[in-house]
Amino acid sequence: MSNVMELKEGTEMFQILNEDGEIVDGQKVPDLSDDELKDLYRWMLRIRTFDGRAIKLNRQGRLGFYAPMAGQEACQIASMAALKKSDMLYPSYRDVGTAMYHGLPMENVFLNSRGQIHGMKTPEDVNAYPPQIIIAAQVLHCAGSGWAFRLKEEDHVAICFFGDGATSEGDFHEGMNFASVYEANSIFFCQNNQYAISVPIHKQMKSETIAQKAIGYGMAGIRVDGNDALAVYQATKEAADRARKGEGPTLIEGVTYRVGPHTMAGDDPGRYRTKDEEESWTSKRDPLKRLRKFLDSKGLWSDEEEEKVQKEVLDEMNETIKKVEKAPKGTVAELMDGLYTEPTPLIKKQKDEYLTWKEGK
Repeated sequence: MSNVMELKEGTEMFQILNEDGEIVDGQKVPDLSDDELKDLYRWMLRIRTFDGRAIKLNRQGRLGFYAPMAGQEACQIASMAALKKSDMLYPSYRDVGTAMYHGLPMENVFLNSRGQIHGMKTPEDVNAYPPQIIIAAQVLHCAGSGWAFRLKEEDHVAICFFGDGATSEGDFHEGMNFASVYEANSIFFCQNNQYAISVPIHKQMKSETIAQKAIGYGMAGIRVDGNDALAVYQATKEAADRARKGEGPTLIEGVTYRVGPHTMAGDDPGRYRTKDEEESWTSKRDPLKRLRKFLDSKGLWSDEEEEKVQKEVLDEMNETIKKVEKAPKGTVAELMDGLYTEPTPLIKKQKDEYLTWKEGK
């Protein structure tokens, strides 16, 4: 198998499985056991099932803000599968799948969506920050975290996820330049899902690809088929290995497609893309169908296992939503709790003033 970094940086598409789930000539399967391959698909199926049910919960008014992620499961799950639990994750609002794979409880996801502040309190043993709502802000955080790992000579990597629209933000350019100059242990994963809300990629930039932007920053860049889980895994694994060896950051462009709306807050994809376009992605390039075909060819999966995973996810979601609906809502007095190890004098003063005001009402 060719080293992904040996490809012409930023323009060629790295692929291991074609759309029929067959190995591309000259490539081979990454060093994954049968159980690891099954777990990869199992998690992608979990996230697809979660997404469908979450959309319904949103429509029922039981969840608040939600950004569908169907179609992007390979980008989110296969990339995280290539990392260690000790690595630091900086997701965006559409990357719930990355956080859940990394250990974030479903309860936190639901609480956060419902606007309850306890959902933002990530468990201490989960190396992930809350989903970033500010476009591209997590790129800066990832650059700084990766630099810290390098300064402390720690064998950790920081990874952030963002969409193609984020590459038009200043934070993207600042973070990329900083990470490259200081050779940070960072991976910048752009899920190019073709649209920044309703703006198509060709109206955002003149460069041929997003990955080739890495050349200008002097860092490695790779364009990968974002619906090919094995290619995503391999590209991320090599990027992480490079970072751990002190060889600097990598920009990965995962070419994929956002099947649903931008968010559940009223976006109508039919206003800016055609049904034929959607069909070309969902029927021929679906990431789950592709990996399922590959597993079927090896006799590693069955319809019974498929149904079992789907039922497990739906059962967990039903129990979790009932639990969070009964959870106490946060108070204004709690807003700053956990921001610092010990509250600063100013925070203490503000909290005391608020409580005094509230008692006097």
